[in-house]
Amino acid sequence: MRLVIAAVGQRQPAWAETAYDDFAKRFPPELKLELKALKAEPRSVGKTAQAMMAAEGQRLEAAVPKGARRVVLDERGARLTTVQLAERLRFWLGDGRDVVFLVGGPDGLDPALKATGDETLRLSDLTLPHAFVRVLLAEALYRAWSVTAGHPYHRE
Repeated sequence: MRLVIAAVGQRQPAWAETAYDDFAKRFPPELKLELKALKAEPRSVGKTAQAMMAAEGQRLEAAVPKGARRVVLDERGARLTTVQLAERLRFWLGDGRDVVFLVGGPDGLDPALKATGDETLRLSDLTLPHAFVRVLLAEALYRAWSVTAGHPYHRE
């Protein structure tokens, strides 16, 4: 099974790429974490935020693996503790489908794409820079896996 982070924005600071890569390599072979970084729509005069989100939404849609469970990341999504995320991960593992996490661009996710989500989660009540989102999500998923595997990484 794969956990895929499909995120708008290709250029991230080196520290973010290093941190993301560190967590991604920790996953076991049977549960791969992948990043699909997609080009943001150029922010130029004359384009509405809706038009830019729609263009980015098309790129995100094309990056979704066929048959994958769609998890929309949104500030209005469900709040989960680490243990609750581990429970979701167990469910996803039992379901067997790849899981894709959809991360929008500077203006957010296209409403039409949001509507295709199987579930909606939030990472924080705070607004986070995109570089943090990738690192935070990778760490949270690794921590959730460690709970399901009985690995000592997570402590309560």
